[in-house]
This record gives sequence, structure tokens and C-alpha cells, in this order.
Amino acid sequence: QLQLAESGGGLVQPGGSQSLSCVFSGFRASYYSLGWFRQAPGKGREEVACISNSGASKTYADSVKGRFTVSRDNARNTVVLQMNRLTYEDTAVYYCAASAMDTAWARCRASDFGSWGQGAQVTVSS
Repeated sequence: QLQLAESGGGLVQPGGSQSLSCVFSGFRASYYSLGWFRQAPGKGREEVACISNSGASKTYADSVKGRFTVSRDNARNTVVLQMNRLTYEDTAVYYCAASAMDTAWARCRASDFGSWGQGAQVTVSS
């Protein structure tokens, strides 16, 4: 059974940084694309960043390019989202997800990801 669990959310000031981690189990990491998505109040789920099974390739949403970095450690079954220069618009519930599709990391679409964590709240507020 595929399982993913996020940690690291919380309250952060504008301009600050925060790191989210996701530990996963139940599948062979090297076969899966991983992604981070978010959902703000009253809005649909949107992509944030995705990473290929090896970690060599990444895709970022335009809104986070240059501020967020996604990385993974397959030996530790972990994917991390490092978020810098946070703004109010980054406030959302953040989800990590896994996909068995080889190219899921490139399109980075929620519909391509079949397994999801429970989500972690990130609130940017002064």
C-alpha cells in the first residue's frame, strides 16, 4: 500500500523560508515521479514542483521558480520542498504525491498522480 506523509508546515512570515518533507513507503522510489501540489482556500489544487524518479529532472510552476527547490533521496524515501522568499499567496495546504507514470514529473499535473499524502498547512502571515 502506497503511503505518503508530509511534515514541516506551519506559520511563517512574508519573506521567510520553510521546508516541507514527505516520507513515503509501499513502493519502489526509483520507479515513481514525485510532486508537490497545493490548494489555497477557495481555489483548486495547483502544481508546485515535480521531480523525476532519479531526481535529475524537475519542473516548477512559474509562480515558484527561483524561490522553491524540490529534491529527493530515494535511499531515505523522502522528498523535500524548500521554500524561500515566501509570500501571502503561498498560503495553502501542500500535498506530496506519487505517480507511476514515467513522464508525470514533466507535465506535473495533479491528474497524473494517483497517491497522495494528507497535506500540510503552510500559512504566510505577519
